[in-house]
Amino acid sequence: MKKNNFPPGMDYTLSYDVSRFLDASIHEVIKTLLEAFILVALVVFIFLQDFRSTLIPVLAVPVSLVGTFAFMQMFGFSINLLTLFALVLAIGIVVDNAIVVVEAVHAKMHEKQMDPKSATIEAMSEITGAILAITLVMSAVFIPVAFLSGPIGVFYRQFSVTMAIAIVISGINALTLTPALCAIFLKPLDTNVKKSLLQRFFDGFNKRYDKISDKYKRLLSFIVNRKSITFSVLILFIIGTWGVGRVLPTGFIPTEDQGTVYVNVTTPVGSTLERTEAVMDEIDRIALKMNEVESISSLSGYSMMTEGVGSSFGMSTINLKPWDQRSIDANEIVKVLTEKTRHIKDAELQFFPPPAVPGFGNASGFELRLLDKSGKGDLKETAKVTNGFIAALKKRPEIREVFSSFNASFPQYLIHVDKDIAARKKITAENALSNLQTLMGSYYATNFIRYGQMYKVMVQADPIYRSDPDDILKLRIKNSDGEMVPYSSFTRIERVYGPEQLTRYNMYISAMLNGEAASGYSSGDAINAIEETAEAYLPRGYDYEWSGMTREEILSGNQVIYIFAICLLFVYLLLAAQYESFLLPLPVLLFLPIGIFGSFLFLQLFGMENNIYAQVAMIMLIGLLGKNAILIVEFAILKQSEGRTVIDAAIDGAVARLRPILMTSFAFTA
Repeated sequence: MKKNNFPPGMDYTLSYDVSRFLDASIHEVIKTLLEAFILVALVVFIFLQDFRSTLIPVLAVPVSLVGTFAFMQMFGFSINLLTLFALVLAIGIVVDNAIVVVEAVHAKMHEKQMDPKSATIEAMSEITGAILAITLVMSAVFIPVAFLSGPIGVFYRQFSVTMAIAIVISGINALTLTPALCAIFLKPLDTNVKKSLLQRFFDGFNKRYDKISDKYKRLLSFIVNRKSITFSVLILFIIGTWGVGRVLPTGFIPTEDQGTVYVNVTTPVGSTLERTEAVMDEIDRIALKMNEVESISSLSGYSMMTEGVGSSFGMSTINLKPWDQRSIDANEIVKVLTEKTRHIKDAELQFFPPPAVPGFGNASGFELRLLDKSGKGDLKETAKVTNGFIAALKKRPEIREVFSSFNASFPQYLIHVDKDIAARKKITAENALSNLQTLMGSYYATNFIRYGQMYKVMVQADPIYRSDPDDILKLRIKNSDGEMVPYSSFTRIERVYGPEQLTRYNMYISAMLNGEAASGYSSGDAINAIEETAEAYLPRGYDYEWSGMTREEILSGNQVIYIFAICLLFVYLLLAAQYESFLLPLPVLLFLPIGIFGSFLFLQLFGMENNIYAQVAMIMLIGLLGKNAILIVEFAILKQSEGRTVIDAAIDGAVARLRPILMTSFAFTA
């Protein structure tokens, strides 16, 4: 277009390009995929100490991912942040089943000096049940999540279905491809191999591992039959999980640096467009001096927050340079711009990043509506309550900034129509106002075609007859007798003050409030602070409702509890069917509070919050923790069937499965 249509000297800029953020994110995720691939291979190589054995689990990754892509195409999923997030985590998970198989074959070859094929057949006869149980449990925790509705469902669905597909394919691989590769690739053990530097490292590693395994066995022998210790520890972790969960900050979708900063400008009421433009020009001048800023698009006369039009409103979109070309993120740029524009006293300025999800509000942070439920319709009173509520919120340490676009002091004219006098003059109030709308604001009448071009016909009074407010009284309307009656005979004009734009929310007059949580506080902390302040401050007849992304965050709070409950129920029923027992699944499920406590604790220690990504990870954690417990339980059942006591079978199962559990845990963590 620029080459063919633009006149000389005209250029273009992209005001908002979401693809830049997505492209940069996808680039980082692909890099992470490669890093994860290498790290998993390294962990497997250290534990299995054989290149051929390492190659087998590593081959499971591309097979599972390619299969997952095929199903993603079938379900109509795209390559986005959620599906890529699932694929990164899937790398750690899909090797798990393959690692379990290879380790079991290795153990048979070491213990019984068997050839690879015989070792594979015997190992698979023992662990097939465990592989099936692991695959079913880990995919089952994601299946209920896929049926959630609303915005939460969109987030969970693509992630959970992608994960479930990858896990099922990895389970099929572990029962088909991996055993075949074990029988083909692995070589019988050579005890006469020359001690190389790498082999000496492996010998040292094995010696330390055997010491840890022996200590672990002695510890189990001491505590495994002491119910009081076991249940005391379990209760302690349950209480700890509840305690840390209570103090852990909550959030919804974290605000990320999307390469854009929005500016909302409000000049004093009654300001001209020229005055607003002067403020916008000053902001542009300051921003363009910053090295991190690429371009700015400004628009005077429009409010981004309310999407209203008025001469005292203005907005700007500041495009930042690509992430690798700047040293500070969008939040720090907002702080710098706020500091550098403090000298602009004749306007209110707000700098903020875009919302985390386009379409849910116009800005990041929280959003709520103050509602006038008194029925009085007193706009000045609503403005007074709003300003007082904002002042009370600004005193809270959890709130960094809060502002409202509601202002009831714009100069306006109120037209009073005397219905009785109008009726005597054979004019209805409805016709009078409709006619006034046509004369002052224009009315679309019809079209006509001339020389092959269609034209609109708009009816409106000539500008010289509507240039002054008093001109309204000089205008005329035709009554039912065909007479022209002046408006001055049945109307009067009163100068008043009120909001430039009046919005309603759930049919109530409302004032929209936007703001950000203070540094060190989460969105959940800000929500609690607002609820407490509203309870203490708002007078009778006034209430509030959450809107935008904040409303979704609050609605999603209870859903997470139901999601966890359904996931646990699915896991329990699957294991009960697998073991044909209602008691054997309990060791698997009772293991979960310990893992969840660890997650909560480290989120708290690292200053992070319990948001949607953490909740997704918790659901995945149910499957991961269940997998480790299943490995031990399956082996213990096998040993008990061979005649061992329950205690000996439990100890043997834990010690025998320590290596694959450590391998899969380290691989996934890496």
